Amino acid sequence: MAKKSLKFNNYTYSFDKNEKKLLLSFCNQAVKEMAADSRFAQEVAIFNSIIDKLNSPALEVKLTRKESTRLAFQLRENTKQLKKKLDGSSFIKKWFYKSIYSQYQNLLDNHFED
Repeated sequence: MAKKSLKFNNYTYSFDKNEKKLLLSFCNQAVKEMAADSRFAQEVAIFNSIIDKLNSPALEVKLTRKESTRLAFQLRENTKQLKKKLDGSSFIKKWFYKSIYSQYQNLLDNHFED
């Protein structure tokens, strides 16, 4: 029998000031959208926990596995939706969405790679 090796991931992130601000607004928006529906109570609790950790003055943010997974998943889904909007929109909308799309993509590339 082969031994299974356990892989322990580090869920400690060093976000700069702009990344923290972007993640805070992202999480606040997610909480606003999900707060009214009781089916999303667990997700709301996760995002509220992330908001508390991002608001802390610590330089490094230590997330749990569940928090990190949920945040990365939501960022990926929003990035996919923004990409669809970019592909089928006019010049003005592209110009508007391009900035937020590139910020989300940079967050995913720099901190939430698989």
